[in-house]
Parts: sequence; structure tokens; C-alpha cells
Amino acid sequence: MKKLINSVDNVLAESLDGFAAAHADLVVLGAERKFVRRRELNPSKVALVSGGGSGHEPLHAGFVGHGMLDAACPGQVFTSPTPDQIVEAAQAVAGDAGVLFIVKNYAGDRMNFEMAAEIAEGHTATIVTDDDVAVEKSTYSTGRRGVAGTLVVEKIVGAAAEKGADLKACVALGERVNAQTRSMGVALTSCTVPAAGSPTFALGEDEMEMGVGIHGEPGRRRVKLEAADTIAAEMTTAIADDLGARAGTEALLFVNGFGGTPTIELYLVYHAARRMLEGRGLRIARSLVGSYVTSLDMAGCSLTVSLLDGETTALWDDPVRTAALKW
Repeated sequence: MKKLINSVDNVLAESLDGFAAAHADLVVLGAERKFVRRRELNPSKVALVSGGGSGHEPLHAGFVGHGMLDAACPGQVFTSPTPDQIVEAAQAVAGDAGVLFIVKNYAGDRMNFEMAAEIAEGHTATIVTDDDVAVEKSTYSTGRRGVAGTLVVEKIVGAAAEKGADLKACVALGERVNAQTRSMGVALTSCTVPAAGSPTFALGEDEMEMGVGIHGEPGRRRVKLEAADTIAAEMTTAIADDLGARAGTEALLFVNGFGGTPTIELYLVYHAARRMLEGRGLRIARSLVGSYVTSLDMAGCSLTVSLLDGETTALWDDPVRTAALKW
């Protein structure tokens, strides 16, 4: 294993210290590194809190700031944050409007956020993201996994909260965006968890895992490596068929790298996916390309398509200022 680390035990702590120092104008690190919160809080708005296992950076801490999350709770690598982390984060950012938890559909995340919601004082609500069309049930989830579409929910709901939407409206909006968002990924290599010291799974030089999860969970099947156009065609077909969108519908196309894929390849996949989606009658009105929901050093990518309307397009376009997204 070749990693830029000092000690396996201190990877997360040292990384969080570096993150907080690099973005001190935007974020503050909570006590004992239990959470990252916005430096400038707005106590009159709904506070958005998310989190999950580390190793998916910049998700979620990279999306803390104006127009997105108010706090994020980082668990150990691929391990859910604990209820006390979540409770303390909620208490640190909560105002009179309440707290909204945005939770990816993994058993550990859901259990710990549910426990935190029961403990936390004040008005809380929860949105669960489950945008992955690859499989209906996986290693860590019952039902579809929450993957890169979580970013889309956090951005659009974060913009609405910034504008003053109340907790009920934020929940309804988040559930609508999640219902209109689908994702699917492909892995060309495994990731290597530092504590394990070896790849999570083995792929031959001529193999890929179609429908892989963001922790390296199995996908639909293991197949021979294909050309980018063929890979994009399978993913866009699965996504578009599941969405069932009418021709002429506007959409956001998000091509996400898993951590080990160069940007030149991500734009190549974007080009292929866009052509194929437009060939099915979708209008790609907004785009995002980059490594935003990663799986450590895994090579591969995911495609996310989120259907847009006038309201969600405007909220996507609203200003955002975080470590990972700024416009």
C-alpha cells in the first residue's frame, strides 16, 4: 500500500486539521473533531446537517458553507458517524427554524441519524437519499443506496433554506429532488482502505465492476472492460429507463469521479453520456463534472441525472460558497 499518510490511526484527524486550516474562512472544526460547521451561522434559517463515513471527500465536509450544509459529521473511513457526533453538530448549528438531516441510505447512517434525531432537542426532520439504480439491495443497505445524487439534494435544498424556506418546505423539496434523481457507477479498480492495507476487492486488468457502490460494494455484474461509449450507454440507459422522463424534460447531468480517474476521462464520459441522453429526448440544461463523491483511490466514475423544473433550476443556480463548490 502506498499512501501519503503518517499513521493509519491518525489519517482522519490530520486530514480534518488540514481541511479546517485550509478553509478557515468558511468552516470551523468542532470539539474533538466531531463535526465541521459553517463559520458564519444564520440562526433564522433551517440548518442542514449531513455526514457519513470518510473516504468520500469532498462529500460531506467540502459542502459546508453558504448555500449548502451548515454542518457535516465525518465518521472513520467508510464508517458511519456516531449519534453523539450528530447531536453535537445539530446543537452547534440549530436555530429557531429547526434542523434537517440529509442521510444516505445505508444501514449504519440511518440507524445513527435516527438515534440522534430522538436525542436532539428542538424540531428536526430527515431526508433519506436513495438514487442508485444499480441494485435494489446491497451489502450495507436495504433498498437503493444513496450516492452522488446526495450532492444534488444538498445543493438545491441548501439554496432553499438559505432563502428562508421552512422545515416542512425543505423536506418536501428534498424528497422531490431525490425522487427525480438517479445514479449509477462503474469501477475500473478497487479502493484501498488505509486500515486494511490491501484492495477491498480484486479486478483483473481487463475487468470492471458495473454498478459498483461507493464503498466498493458489488454492482450488477463483473464484466470485461469496454469502450467508454459502451459503458456510458449502459449507465445512461439504466438511469433514463428508471426515470421515465418525457422528451423535452430538462435535466442536470453530473459525471462524478471516484478518486482515481483523471479529469480528461470524466469529460470524455460526459460527452458520451450527454449525446446519449439528448438522443433520448432529454435536454441537458445544467452540468457538473469532477470528483465530488469519491471512494478513496478507486478508478471509475458515476453518472447522475436529476430532472429539473423552474424552481429547482433556479435553486441550483443560486450562489454557493463551500470548499468544494463555489459559484
